[in-house]
Amino acid sequence: MRSRSARALAGIAAALVALGVAELVAVLVGPDSAPLQALGATVVDHTPQWLREWVIETFATADKAILFASMLIVALLVATAAGLLERPSRPVGSAIFGGFGILAAVAALSRPDATWVAMLPALVGAAGGIVVLRVLTRRSAEPTDRREFLRLAGIAAAVGALTWAGGRWLGSYARNVSADRAGLRLPAPASPAPPVPADADLHIDGLASYVTGNDDFYRIDTALFVPQVSTADWSLRIHGMVDRELTLDFADLVARPAVERLVTLTCVSNPVGGDLIGNARWLGFPVADLLAEVGVHPDADMVLSRSTDDFTAGTPLEVLTDGRDALIAIGMNGEPLPVAHGYPARLVVPGLYGYVSATKWLADLEVTRFDRATAYWTQRGWSPRGPIKTACRIDVPRASTKLTHGPVTVAGVAWAQHRGIDRVEVQVDDGPWQPAELAEAISIDTWVQWRFDWDADPGTHTFRVRATDADGEVQTSRVQGVVPDGATGLDERTVTVA
Repeated sequence: MRSRSARALAGIAAALVALGVAELVAVLVGPDSAPLQALGATVVDHTPQWLREWVIETFATADKAILFASMLIVALLVATAAGLLERPSRPVGSAIFGGFGILAAVAALSRPDATWVAMLPALVGAAGGIVVLRVLTRRSAEPTDRREFLRLAGIAAAVGALTWAGGRWLGSYARNVSADRAGLRLPAPASPAPPVPADADLHIDGLASYVTGNDDFYRIDTALFVPQVSTADWSLRIHGMVDRELTLDFADLVARPAVERLVTLTCVSNPVGGDLIGNARWLGFPVADLLAEVGVHPDADMVLSRSTDDFTAGTPLEVLTDGRDALIAIGMNGEPLPVAHGYPARLVVPGLYGYVSATKWLADLEVTRFDRATAYWTQRGWSPRGPIKTACRIDVPRASTKLTHGPVTVAGVAWAQHRGIDRVEVQVDDGPWQPAELAEAISIDTWVQWRFDWDADPGTHTFRVRATDADGEVQTSRVQGVVPDGATGLDERTVTVA
């Protein structure tokens, strides 16, 4: 048992050294070449659809942290197994280290714009780990002082952990664009958004505020680690089925007249009653103006947007040119875009789920056709167009709230982006549908708050809510999951009244 523990410890120490060395080398090569980042991105790209949706539904915006922690746990378990299998005369554990090094190197090479140099961190790190594993395995097999072995293994583990942490910090420091963002002064909008009137926000405790703060805005994307792009390095290429290509740097973009608009964004993975939705004031530049400038061919019907980390989204061309406020946004709620939300530039398109419209860290717009190009999510079975469905959500009272007999306020938000909400109705205990009071609507591109005053009787009660958009379409009660084009059904809440 003492020998097994020593070999397991040798495997863990060697793995920490391998990860630490790889992370240091990745500082010089590039962030996508670090083994955990390369493998994590590959896992994200190839995760089965059912598992991906379960993770998003279960962990929401913490999905990236959960994946990263899971990879670390798996790495330590594999390292333990490699240590247990390693012998001075039988380097099975070393072979496992080498295999995972090759696997991580191939994953790094598969990332966008990667060259053979991207394989170096994983290969060099695996080599360092093998050396440490061999040395510690031999020492554990010798009739030596156990405390001496523990000291050596502890030193190796500590050096590996510190090296990994140092490499992560150096890489983050070298690429961090926080200072660049802090120094950016947004242009004044030539067409500012109207001020939010007092009646647009009902100011009910527990009800989502009309404007969602940047720190509270949901984040769902495929980037395991947030891309870091400075304004000096940023550029946008517009090409494809156009009369003339156009490439803009950031100075070219901000020299154009800016507009500011309130727009609500929604994730297609938002379940009925979910919170993967937010409303913000966006500052940006109309996509339609840029498309008019390049001269779009008459037979084009789609714009394929691409991010710096090679994510793609296919947006119907008519949505970008029909007069709605489709923007290349650089500002959010009066500040430069947060880095996690696409700094320095992203797409914002009212009326479409984000997977076909809201590309962050925008780098490329290709004018093309749906029958010639497919985007990241449509390649995985999602609908190619993704218009947002009419929906309504209950925010208060919470299911766990203890209610007492008498007046109770039921409130929430409703949305039908680029159509607008006409009415919201509430049903209590399968009774008749009753109208709710709507807050003032500022734009058809944003959500609207609603409230319903209910005289609660003692007992258990269930109320549900539905919305009708400005086109007269009543929200469907048919239950459908988020795949392939957004969830449907009515949000409901069961409460107990004392």
